[in-house]
Amino acid sequence: MTYKIIIADDHPLFRAALKQAVGQAVDDVEVIEADTIAELQRSVEENAEADLVLLDLNMPGAHGFSGLVFMRGQYPGLPVVMISGTEDIQVIRKAIDYGASGFIPKSTSLQLIAEAIRAVLNGDVWLPADVQGRIDRLEAETCDFSEKLATLTPQQFRVLGMLMEGLLNKQIAYELDVSEATIKAHITAVFRKLGVRNRTQAVIAVQQLEVERPAVPE
Repeated sequence: MTYKIIIADDHPLFRAALKQAVGQAVDDVEVIEADTIAELQRSVEENAEADLVLLDLNMPGAHGFSGLVFMRGQYPGLPVVMISGTEDIQVIRKAIDYGASGFIPKSTSLQLIAEAIRAVLNGDVWLPADVQGRIDRLEAETCDFSEKLATLTPQQFRVLGMLMEGLLNKQIAYELDVSEATIKAHITAVFRKLGVRNRTQAVIAVQQLEVERPAVPE
């Protein structure tokens, strides 16, 4: 069986490395290269029977995961593996959430990249070792935090929102028309309920729940 794999990356040296890994993964393969999202679109249109796309997260013409989302929407039967210089667990989780069949950090060895390619061609989802466990822990922590957040009173939730905006205690007191002592009491209660010790920890915890905003048409 001859495989057809599209490599979409704007760095020639890394495209060459990926091409080498592809050659290690499968014996009979045709590789198509693209260095922009527009070139990727043309490549897929001309090779609708392709078996796999290796897609750089930061391709020219893409905005975040827009390239992945486009591919999954237009070509749902074509597996896409994200390639990135980052190993941020949030980024990896979002890639899988958006439909990627795998995530390969650019620090990965050629041997492991070849393993990843074989796994995805066999219908599996490939992630670096230990990443799935880290994602599971992250999701469990996020769920636990959301339950804590739900225990806040409406006023405490308003105070937390203002903390997220960077307002000082006296500014929050002015906005809510209460004393600064009352705000300090609210903040103490918010920290206790959320299991955090300071503003920074509270902000970081709440940011776990954030989602990317959709693009606003101009």
